[in-house]
Amino acid sequence: MERTLLLVDDEENITNSLIRLLRRDGYTLLRANSGKAGLDLLEQHKVGVIISDQRMPEMTGVEFLSRVKELHPDTVRIVLSGYTELNSVTDAINRGAIYKFLTKPWEDDLLRANVEEAFRHHEMKMENVRLSMELQQANDKLLEINHDLEQRVEKKTREVMRNLDVLRVSQEILEHLPVAIIGISEDGMIAIANQLARQLFADEGTRALLGEMANDTLPTQLLNFITEEKCVTGAGKKLQLPDGKAMHCWCSPMGEISHARGIVLVIDVER
Repeated sequence: MERTLLLVDDEENITNSLIRLLRRDGYTLLRANSGKAGLDLLEQHKVGVIISDQRMPEMTGVEFLSRVKELHPDTVRIVLSGYTELNSVTDAINRGAIYKFLTKPWEDDLLRANVEEAFRHHEMKMENVRLSMELQQANDKLLEINHDLEQRVEKKTREVMRNLDVLRVSQEILEHLPVAIIGISEDGMIAIANQLARQLFADEGTRALLGEMANDTLPTQLLNFITEEKCVTGAGKKLQLPDGKAMHCWCSPMGEISHARGIVLVIDVER
């Protein structure tokens, strides 16, 4: 990060001395001979640290730095003036308009150390600003993601509720069909059975039928039909059960319009 230092003093010999002293530290040095000129330079350059004299015509150092605080609050502001003027800048120090007060004449090493410290303070402040902005951006992005997620969840919930309603309607229709319907999964378990199917093969509905294995529940004639006919779509056959019941049976494989695997039996008992 480039370190730019602004020197403001109406005495040219003072700014010349400061430039000779601080040039060795690698700073980009700007100079102004008045507060107004300093404000103009601040509009044109990104300045990290300002050193200003207190006694200047038209605008004192305190007035200048107080104005800088309003317009460029991220700068680190230092007053360099006589010790006797400390009382005149105390209020500005307390208000935060001035970071530090250095006296004339100065000790070179002490002045250089204070300028170095001021730049580290400025860079730490700018890093905090950068991190705060990144945190705010991350929070904004998180809010956006959460909002999008909430909308997706709400949409998915509506879809689930709609599908549940459709399923309930389908189940009710299935229960009232005048034929028995049995769905058998590919592992041989009964996964669907309507009211007529339960009456026929679950002891008049006293057993659940759902979840039972077809080989343990359905009559042999019906199991043979499923096996022998290989359950092709639309395959039908008339069967006679041992108890004398005659029925027409149709078998269709599942999976044509869904991901289900297995077969569906439609059974119409002759009355």
